[in-house]
Amino acid sequence: MSGPAVIVADRVGKQYVLGERRPFGVLGDSLIAGASAFVRAFKGGRTEPSPPSSIVQALDAVSFEVSEGDVVGIVGRNGSGKSTLLKVLARITEPTSGQTLVHGRIGALLEVGSGFHPELTGRENIFINGSILGMKRREIVRRFDEIVGFAGVERFLDTPVKHYSSGMQMRLAFAVAAHLEAHILLVDEVLAVGDAEFQRRCLGKMQEVSRAGRTVVLVSHQMGQIRRLCRTVLWLDRGRLRGLGPTEDVLHAYEAASISTEQQSSGGTFAGWALDDGTTQLVDGAEPFSVRVRLGLRAPIHNGHLRVAVLDPDDEVVAGWGFDALELTPETPHVDVAISQLPLRPGVYRWTFALYDDGNDATGGRLVEQWMAMPELRLGGTPHGHVQDDWAGWLNVPVQLHVPSQSGDLASDCVASSTGTSVI
Repeated sequence: MSGPAVIVADRVGKQYVLGERRPFGVLGDSLIAGASAFVRAFKGGRTEPSPPSSIVQALDAVSFEVSEGDVVGIVGRNGSGKSTLLKVLARITEPTSGQTLVHGRIGALLEVGSGFHPELTGRENIFINGSILGMKRREIVRRFDEIVGFAGVERFLDTPVKHYSSGMQMRLAFAVAAHLEAHILLVDEVLAVGDAEFQRRCLGKMQEVSRAGRTVVLVSHQMGQIRRLCRTVLWLDRGRLRGLGPTEDVLHAYEAASISTEQQSSGGTFAGWALDDGTTQLVDGAEPFSVRVRLGLRAPIHNGHLRVAVLDPDDEVVAGWGFDALELTPETPHVDVAISQLPLRPGVYRWTFALYDDGNDATGGRLVEQWMAMPELRLGGTPHGHVQDDWAGWLNVPVQLHVPSQSGDLASDCVASSTGTSVI
């Protein structure tokens, strides 16, 4: 059940004027303006025409609400207004029109090192950030060791932040934002800077934050992260709100709309994919199926190599195949990959296809193109794993446990399935 609304956006708009230089109102600007006016008067009062400026509508009448304790993902192509929206919510920039109401203390992680003073040490920045969030010194001290341990910067704690690598800055910034008890956590795509292990820790921390009743708003291009964390997704397209609702519903529409754009950006080598029934949803991975990969080659491929892989939500390879000695021409419409089974547990996965010419990546072949295919693969079926999802792994293989009777009579053995259902 949803809690009260902690974020309300009412027809929020944000415009940027390209080429416009707004004065800051300080003494230097006043002196420059006065000197410019004097020169114009000396020349006879003529004013040089200003170059035409362009208006960019970064956000256009965006309205939505976020409930307390909700985890909301924001998706959209580059330039769609995602980061601008987070900056408006964080009060870093003011909207041109409309308004936002935010109830609660905000912790924002929008850029690597954002909110840090480069000349101050990591220790000093932790206390300053906590003070900005309105925390008492004793509260910061209570969480201090936890923050430092999570960030892994113990050795550099008394070193100025300007000497930190971008990864160290990002780790410390996330640790501060996540641990200093902000009611609302705003996170931009900065987690992509970290390694896979730290990303997993960050995702786990955001899940912990959500379970504690705090609100998370996350911008990410990694659909696996969005699916794992978010119950609600907001889809922005050229500054407009194009979708808002349950994660799977909105992501399915977003991915479907992205297919044609993705194909254009791929350069034409890969033109799309589908299963043998024409869909992108596999009913049961235990049954044989085929994947048709549509091509749009511009030149022939001699002694080529096609690499096919299935990735999990963390972009780790869970299955992969390679095909050598391929001879393809621009007239080759597609290739079909026949797979005997894909016994992964139900979920959402991703294909990646790579095509090489004159060999493969190990023999010096030329990479023609690698494509992270869209939309993603949805795999259905009956789960056969552990009732605790974290222990289920990726394979979805049914097993049985045979328990002999007390008398040793095998005819009366009890048989238990992997989900704990007993049959005789």
